[in-house]
Amino acid sequence: MELCLYQGTFNPIHNAHLRVAEFVAGTCDVDEILFIPAFIPPHKKCNNLDAMHRFNMVKLAVMHNNKFKVSDIEFRLGGKSYTYRTVLELCKQYQPKNKIKFIIGTDAFRQIENWYETDKLKEYLHFLVFTREKDFNINELSGLKNKNYDFELMPLEFEDISSTEIRRLAAENKDLSKYVPKEVEEYIKKNELYKD
Repeated sequence: MELCLYQGTFNPIHNAHLRVAEFVAGTCDVDEILFIPAFIPPHKKCNNLDAMHRFNMVKLAVMHNNKFKVSDIEFRLGGKSYTYRTVLELCKQYQPKNKIKFIIGTDAFRQIENWYETDKLKEYLHFLVFTREKDFNINELSGLKNKNYDFELMPLEFEDISSTEIRRLAAENKDLSKYVPKEVEEYIKKNELYKD
């Protein structure tokens, strides 16, 4: 199986996330894109209730694409959601023939050397790197290529949608239909998320 992982806080998942996944599904050799909402992100504050809501919203957002699946693996593993632990567990489960593809933004990829067990992690992953800035220069990543990180920069134009901005709009009861799927907007309103 050709597996691709899309890991993130997804607080909430939005249309730019889905656009990236659809681009990968349409242009890369993948059988399945596995969305993995982080249970306890190592560098962000979230509680268990937030985690369940984030997981439910991802399920709603991906249900119309049969290549998209959602995994609760980081909920089952418990504790902080380190990518290396997740990848080891998924390798046991899926036994992929090749390196697992891993969707990541340039902002996060720049920090990859600070990730838990990064030297071991890079042996398992082929990173699909998406631009998260308007004026990004590929030369910024040349140092990572020299350190044997296996990656390619994906040719998809940056779309500036921010989860922070969506949370702010939701807190003010504003229309979210431009930013999130209809089912996600309904879920946010029904559960009165991001009100405080």
